[in-house]
Amino acid sequence: MKLSDFDFDLPESLIATRPARPRSSAKLLVAQGDRIEDRHVRDLPDVLQAGDLLVLNTTKVIPARLTGQRHRDSAQGPVVARVEITLTEPQPDGSWRALAKPLRKLAQGEDIVFAAGLVATVAERGTDDVRLSFNLDGPAFDTALEQAGQMPLPPYIEARRKADEQDRTDYQTVFAREAGAVAAPTASLHFDEDLLAHLRARGVEFAEVTLHVGAGTFLPVKTDDVTDHKMHAEWGHVGATASAQIARARAEGRRVIPVGTTALRVIETAATGPGQIAPYTGMTDIFITPGFRFQIATGLMTNFHLPKSTLMMLVAAMMGQDRIKRIYAHATEHEYRFFSYGDSSLLLPENLS
Repeated sequence: MKLSDFDFDLPESLIATRPARPRSSAKLLVAQGDRIEDRHVRDLPDVLQAGDLLVLNTTKVIPARLTGQRHRDSAQGPVVARVEITLTEPQPDGSWRALAKPLRKLAQGEDIVFAAGLVATVAERGTDDVRLSFNLDGPAFDTALEQAGQMPLPPYIEARRKADEQDRTDYQTVFAREAGAVAAPTASLHFDEDLLAHLRARGVEFAEVTLHVGAGTFLPVKTDDVTDHKMHAEWGHVGATASAQIARARAEGRRVIPVGTTALRVIETAATGPGQIAPYTGMTDIFITPGFRFQIATGLMTNFHLPKSTLMMLVAAMMGQDRIKRIYAHATEHEYRFFSYGDSSLLLPENLS
């Protein structure tokens, strides 16, 4: 498989920089087998069946984008300069890996001072990122980060506008609970409390898992042969309750539909065989490309993805490459909004069981 197999033309005008309001008013492309239907997310109770199991990712996005000042003594006197930090991954010792601008000017041992009394020391500087040790931990760190940080919007939105206070609500799901993500599980952004209530009344069931979405989700694929690409790793958790719900649904012949590629990746990681799943906690770097045999998921709700991305490869694995090309051609022709704040799709291949 070549990277060019997952490319398509996307007009810039279709890249969403703000979400639909209300959330459930976003458009929904329903692809069932070869049939395509144009709906809205609010129509999900009419589209789904009683007994369908939606798998939700309860991860919570932290305000991981920080702006601070570095302080260093030099022969000419104290040096103070602006530094932009994006936290990417917590470490077992309480430190954080982070992206930094400018990276090359940071020195091991120097401090970066942020608002709300938050100070980071450069514990290690790598080729691409740094490891930072903070002066606060636990609830004190969480409180300071909430005050000092901004939501880490995707690069294609940041290039068009800066994050603002509205993004603290917009870029968070209504069922977010487990803090740790630096990017949102964006398919879940379309759900509000009213829609969840209507789905429950329809007889749709929910299972909750966690996958902390990392900054690696935005990394481009740089290898022409996609099988040479190394997938980033993220922390996930499938608890005993969720795994039992999912196993029971599969055993009873009911559909299991992850909301988002993150929920799909973690339940496929936890799979122990066709229709079989066990509790799981740990890292996953599962890379799903055409030819992958889905063990658990029988459908997928997901937004529209970047050309040449690993997520395009995942949806092609779900629907087939020819079919996904037709779906994306339909989406661009009918002016669906793309990426994190864009519209959604419900992919039901009809050949997964």
